[in-house]
Amino acid sequence: MFELFDHTADLGIRVRGADLKELLEEAARALFSVLVVDLGTVRPVDRVALRIEGTEPEDLFLDWLDELLYRFETEHLLLVRFDVQPDDRGLTATAWGETYDPARHELDQDVKAITYHQLKVERDADGWTAEVIVDI
Repeated sequence: MFELFDHTADLGIRVRGADLKELLEEAARALFSVLVVDLGTVRPVDRVALRIEGTEPEDLFLDWLDELLYRFETEHLLLVRFDVQPDDRGLTATAWGETYDPARHELDQDVKAITYHQLKVERDADGWTAEVIVDI
């Protein structure tokens, strides 16, 4: 589950997951829901393999979202399905989506960066929660 919240001139993303895998998958969906108006218009036809190194949950979370934003900015990939496998050195993930097509996809917010400002990733008895501010 994820939700968006306003933050001055930026946008906040709050994500919850039963485990780290679900947290990271939801964070990815949240990011792309900010980038494109309707994720339902994006077909999971292209497969992308990703590897992120890191052991600290905050760094891993931020680096994961940074990599996804980088793929959008450089390859124009809109991703909608994610299978994330965290391990003791970081994460391995497979993501599915397609290249942005202006005839079918309406872009929403222009995310410039994922920030460390007020970043938090916490684990409690109910699972994981994270908050991150994105620069729009």
